[in-house]
Amino acid sequence: MEIDPISSTQMGTPTSQKDAKALQFIEEMTRNADSVQQNVLAQLLTRNAETEYLKGFSLDGAKDRETFKSKVPIVTYEDLQPLIQRIANGDRSPILSSHSISEFLTSSGTSAGERKLMPTIKEELDRRQLLYSLLMPVMNLYVKGLDKGKALYFLFTKSETRTPGGLVARPVLTSYYKSDHFKTRPYDPYNVYTSPNEAILCPDSFQSMYTQMLCGLYEREQVLRVGAVFASGLLRAIRFLQLNWQQLTHDIRTGSLNPKVTDVSIRECMARILRPDPDLADFIARECQKDDWERIITRIWPNTKYLEVIVTGAMAQYIPTLDYYSGGLPKACTMYASSECYFGLNLNPMCNPSEVSYTIMPNMAYFEFLPHEPNSPGLGVSVQPVDLANVEIGKEYELVITTYAGLYRYRVGDILRVTGFHNSAPQFQFIRRKNVLLSIDTDKTDEAELQTAIENASQLLRKFNTSVVEYTSYADTKTIPGRYVIYWELLAKDSANSASNEVLDQCCLAMEESLNSVYRQCRVSDNSIGPLEIRVVKNGTFEELMDYAISRGASINQYKVPRCVSFTPIMELLDSRVVSTHFSPSLPHWVPERRR
Repeated sequence: MEIDPISSTQMGTPTSQKDAKALQFIEEMTRNADSVQQNVLAQLLTRNAETEYLKGFSLDGAKDRETFKSKVPIVTYEDLQPLIQRIANGDRSPILSSHSISEFLTSSGTSAGERKLMPTIKEELDRRQLLYSLLMPVMNLYVKGLDKGKALYFLFTKSETRTPGGLVARPVLTSYYKSDHFKTRPYDPYNVYTSPNEAILCPDSFQSMYTQMLCGLYEREQVLRVGAVFASGLLRAIRFLQLNWQQLTHDIRTGSLNPKVTDVSIRECMARILRPDPDLADFIARECQKDDWERIITRIWPNTKYLEVIVTGAMAQYIPTLDYYSGGLPKACTMYASSECYFGLNLNPMCNPSEVSYTIMPNMAYFEFLPHEPNSPGLGVSVQPVDLANVEIGKEYELVITTYAGLYRYRVGDILRVTGFHNSAPQFQFIRRKNVLLSIDTDKTDEAELQTAIENASQLLRKFNTSVVEYTSYADTKTIPGRYVIYWELLAKDSANSASNEVLDQCCLAMEESLNSVYRQCRVSDNSIGPLEIRVVKNGTFEELMDYAISRGASINQYKVPRCVSFTPIMELLDSRVVSTHFSPSLPHWVPERRR
């Protein structure tokens, strides 16, 4: 479906000259996407011509796409890791970039293996800030009056590390929040947060969350939007309120601050904010002590217009729980970014989550797209990448980027589907990460397929007013044959009408029926995969899992529950919280495919 949101008649007009200028910039960039891309590549190749990496391919000063593509290979992180490690160890020669590497941006810490180190340069902060500056002008076209209140956003930083060569290594959002772009940002009535900088910048996750929640409760009437980076982060905040509302209301009632909050800068900041408010404390206590937490967001923050969270990809599973806690508020996904690069923005941020498409901004980097066949085992060497302006609607591609910071033809690993164009810039739906999650034999199950199977199986729980709020998996190869093991954390809204063991056994079968034909052939014909197992864990288990990941260096702000686990301590934690186990009671349906 082709969409052209900015010209939609459903939107309003720019709220200010500043907004009009930002929207005009989007139009100029997307109207001339191909020429912008040509200029970006030429600029990148000119400034980095003397780097060790590019000199190794004998470009001889060429700046055109054809020469670049014919001589410079498409690479993965593993290909670049030796060069990146040299930089991390202190080599300051122009290895990847002619500009000095200012720091490393780490991956979220939830991928398989060690965290990746992405080199970056100072000017990339300007580029990221530019994309951030475009978000509110677009949102203001859809939602009016956001300058009349505040945003309750749960934002977090992580204490940084240093490489052997002395460079800082930290998540991309920590880098941004600690930069002057964020800390000394000018006042903007459309971007006023309830959370003080001191709370956001505190590396202790409890103190940061506690302070941000306390400030959000004090200003409950002024809050117009509630959010976090990922949907899981916002749900963690709701869970935090469930666990800590008694202490929070005590602080509001007395105008004092929890002694567990020891950060000096926070205590100094909160001394100016805290005030005794018994009426507010009584109200929050009445709401929080109720058994029913449905619509708790709009009950506590009644003027909330929408939630701002990422609910695409694996985050889509949180939509029913967000709807439960918010009463079905709109969920805005505003931008598409990663540690490697910021890519683009959603020009229709109030659309249904299933319709979210991101418009790639052609000035952010040089983009290529490897055609991806969803049912093929992999990409052959003969597959040629496509330029930004030449992708085709309905087709899927793997994203390849060349950045100002020194990544050249780098495979990000994201699979995107083209949904349309805004002017000449394509719009993409994020489909999934390329990596396969589960495999026992010849079967290969990816994240999107596993999530679909979870969703289909969870339909059986609806009549019991129960939902799957969190899950992960692993391929158990210790048994013969091996089998898929799925960990579920359930939310039962009616304890008197809970799902029986038989129903949960049927959920196992429903999952198997949803998996691909290769899996079902292995189960039915080859007997190379055993019955799928679901292990139901105690409520709060996945919060413990996140706490463990954070204690090992993951960023709370970028944390995503791993959809497949193999690390022994994590497995032991999950298994120690199991309350019931369930197996598929019969074989799934499978018949040999007819060959034409």
